[in-house]
Amino acid sequence: MLEKLLNQLLDYLPNIIYALIIFAVGFLVISLITKLMRAAFSRTKLDKTGWSFLISVTKAALFVILAVMVLSQLKVPMSSIVAALGTAGLAIGLALRDSLSNVAGGFILMFSRPFKVGDYIEIGGKEGNVASISIINTKLLTLDNKAVIIPNSTMTSKTITNFTQEDQRRLELRFNISYDDDFEFARETLLNTVSANSLTLDKPQKPYIRMSKHDHHSVELLLRVWVRTDDYWEAYYGLLAEVKSAFDGAAITIPYEQLEVHVVNEEQ
Repeated sequence: MLEKLLNQLLDYLPNIIYALIIFAVGFLVISLITKLMRAAFSRTKLDKTGWSFLISVTKAALFVILAVMVLSQLKVPMSSIVAALGTAGLAIGLALRDSLSNVAGGFILMFSRPFKVGDYIEIGGKEGNVASISIINTKLLTLDNKAVIIPNSTMTSKTITNFTQEDQRRLELRFNISYDDDFEFARETLLNTVSANSLTLDKPQKPYIRMSKHDHHSVELLLRVWVRTDDYWEAYYGLLAEVKSAFDGAAITIPYEQLEVHVVNEEQ
């Protein structure tokens, strides 16, 4: 019996040697491929979290292929290998169904790049600065420094508004003047105030001022002016204060709602 086992082992020894050679060569090839991928991705603008995960998935897939090759060399029935892989894949897929949708969403965000870390965005009623983008979720920081964690599957299924992606934004303000004031004089005063502000731009369009509404108690002036995205809020609040001072200095009335009450004396 021992002699028979020894003979079988000697007959099987070449397969073991070939399997070890395949494993060694495959291991070196996989290491080389992952190093090349890492070097290539590090030169791109892709987020490190995304391409690191992609390299990990690729490495795992290559090791699965290598394992199949080694087991095939060891004369393990291919049907058993396929059945085991299929069962494992089905179990993993069912267990990680929701997580896989987030992973898929993460890849979409990494490669489509609708926003980047530092951008100010709004999605699903939530808005804030993008603090981080992982393969599972995206973290926003609100203006009052609250952390909002949004799954990537949500990020890819809803409309995203990116406020800071472009270098310039159009600022829109509305001012009310009295019906008794001279509209052209108020318009000229507003234009001079905007032109004197160093944050406003003449391109892609010069400041636009028009009468936009006849309200119950006032005439509304619409101002549209372009500013750099980084200067948006500074220009917004600055113009509000400057226009108020300019209107006060020019004796232009900024009316407020008033209620007139007429009292009728029935005895008289």
